[in-house]
Amino acid sequence: MRLDAFTAQNPGPLRTPARDSRHPWWQVLCLSGVDYFSTLGYQPGIAVAAAGALAPVATVILVVVTVCGAVPVYRRIARESPDGLGSIGMLARMVTGWKGKLLILVLLGFAACDFMITVSLSASDAATHLLSSSSDPWVIPVSLALVAALAAVFLRGFREAVRVSVVLVTVYLGLTAAVLVGGLWRIVTEPGHVADWTGALQAGHSSPWAMIAVAVIVFPKLALGLSGFETGVSVMPLIRPTDPDRPRESRIRLGRRLVLVSALVMSAFLIASSLCVTMLVPGEQLAAGGDANGRALAWLAHEQYGDVVGNVYDTATIAVLWFAGASAMAGLLALIPRYLPAFGMAPEWARRSRPMVVVLSAVAVVLVLVFRADVDAQSGAYATGVLVLLTSGAVAVTLSASRAGQRRLRGLFSVVAVVLGYTLVANVLERPDGVRVAVWFILGILLVSAVSRVGRSLELRGNEVRYDRAAENILRATVAGSGELRLVPHAVTHDGGDGGYGRCDRQVRSVNRLVDDRPLVFLEITVRDPSAFSRPLEVSGSSVDGVPVLRVAATAVPNAVAALALDIREFTGVVPDLYFGWGSGSPVREMLRFLAVGRGENAAVTREILRRAEPDESRRPRVHVG
Repeated sequence: MRLDAFTAQNPGPLRTPARDSRHPWWQVLCLSGVDYFSTLGYQPGIAVAAAGALAPVATVILVVVTVCGAVPVYRRIARESPDGLGSIGMLARMVTGWKGKLLILVLLGFAACDFMITVSLSASDAATHLLSSSSDPWVIPVSLALVAALAAVFLRGFREAVRVSVVLVTVYLGLTAAVLVGGLWRIVTEPGHVADWTGALQAGHSSPWAMIAVAVIVFPKLALGLSGFETGVSVMPLIRPTDPDRPRESRIRLGRRLVLVSALVMSAFLIASSLCVTMLVPGEQLAAGGDANGRALAWLAHEQYGDVVGNVYDTATIAVLWFAGASAMAGLLALIPRYLPAFGMAPEWARRSRPMVVVLSAVAVVLVLVFRADVDAQSGAYATGVLVLLTSGAVAVTLSASRAGQRRLRGLFSVVAVVLGYTLVANVLERPDGVRVAVWFILGILLVSAVSRVGRSLELRGNEVRYDRAAENILRATVAGSGELRLVPHAVTHDGGDGGYGRCDRQVRSVNRLVDDRPLVFLEITVRDPSAFSRPLEVSGSSVDGVPVLRVAATAVPNAVAALALDIREFTGVVPDLYFGWGSGSPVREMLRFLAVGRGENAAVTREILRRAEPDESRRPRVHVG
């Protein structure tokens, strides 16, 4: 099934929201960027810890990768996947069948790892800042309370989440800009800062090329500064189009603007904060146990403007760190309900945002308890999830450019994919615990998906049935001539399906001892992509060997037969009879075959589907097996 058809039939919480729940692009930027911008609270300190005096150089490399790599990649994704499916949606278009579903589930596992760890990590980090200690016994209770508060905002709705994010991002970036402008002014006007920094660079490195080489090597440790892009494209459906006549094109344009503006704003803040922290914050304060450890800009705010302003900045930092989980929650509410329920791999209620908020918040509570609100223990899994999604995005746009014959873009995106792949591998080698955590998420999604798919296999699957004129005429003529309907599900023959219908008609009559000449209507069902859960049933009619035949493509034979039988009953007013033959294999093998390829033990499965769908036995289509 094409992805555009898939999204039209399977909306999620963010799919084409009501007009009054959409927002200007800059407000949506605040929701998607609250996680991205919150990294300013700790990113400069991480850069200095990883690169020392080279932190500004390493940060410039990070900015180059952001502006020249991640931005083109995600502007392309915004253009090709404006409905919020992101890089996963692009890859889903390229790989079909069970292999495609497995790929999507694995990527959803990494996305869940990234986004869920973001929720628990942000709450834990905010609690640590609030209590000024990671060992305080109140860290876990406060973290849990912050998770509950985030859930309460989303239970109110996306409108409230957007409003809160706009206020927090505006205040936080405004205060951060004031701190950084003051710091840069000190660097320019106070003697010694630049000289001390350049002296440290020259003392530690023999040449500019050596500095760049070392900065490239430590660059993967700064990878958290790349977070936020996947979330940015996932919330695009919340953007209010400015052109009502061309809403899709308008949303694409504004989504691409969102990606670019957020990256440019963040890049400016990253470079300025790296310079200020490297030159103005003493190394002993940034070390473990120091007052600036994990809160370098907050330390600068206290040092430059006094405790009153510093405390205000601390409060804004805590609030932004807490609400950084909102970006992740929005991303998950955009992704999971779009895929799992539509694949039959989650209950239908998973399409609704409020039940999913409860489920996701419960998972975040478990993560806080498992990791005991330890920020360092969660950061490895967070970085792994971020880099996997970024790399998958680069691979997706590379394949897209290749298919479109755009050689230059393919070359550019290939280089970005290699850079991000290198960053991912380096991060995994340094912190393999992140992969282990991600594997648990993947296994959890695979298990839930498999159990749900088996549990929902006997549903009608909500198929919409449409008939062409020939099919309608066959049904009307059959009912008018005999007053009843005899439907015979029939496998498609390999010789084209046009030979043998007369023989099959005689065989069915003989086996079932139908001695009259009332017509049999054959249902010729072609299984297409059994990994899909449902699709509309387009029924076409024809006459082959003098036998009326209804042809339809479906994802599974028994479910399609049951759906057709019930719909034909409503269309004609006659309860049809279904005539099957027994399968040749064992019941267990046939059932497994049904789950895997959509056909097998059709009679028994069809009867069970009908029994569940129609409790009134007198109105239930009758199943005969000969």
